[in-house]
Amino acid sequence: MDPAAPYGRDPATGEPLSDKSALAAGLMQLFLGWFGVGRFYIGSTTVGVLQLVSTLVSVMLSVVLIGFFTMFVVAVWVFIDAIMMFTGAVKDGQGRKLRPAGN
Repeated sequence: MDPAAPYGRDPATGEPLSDKSALAAGLMQLFLGWFGVGRFYIGSTTVGVLQLVSTLVSVMLSVVLIGFFTMFVVAVWVFIDAIMMFTGAVKDGQGRKLRPAGN
């Protein structure tokens, strides 16, 4: 085991992998992404807060009907974010690639 990369290295680049799982992050983002949970899990708190605030603002705006459009936009954002996490296209808060499923 490499002490500089306790969770392994990316075979393509040789960079250390994150302690966060792409599968776990993707599932959290898919089911709880409205609240930024997947982003908080990987340490990307700024984006997590933006997702949470966007959801809250959308809920408040739904009283005047424009919130339904903003909810749709947030839903698309969360879904695309989850897919990117599943595929490993998103890095954790420390800039490391998420661990692929099975590692």
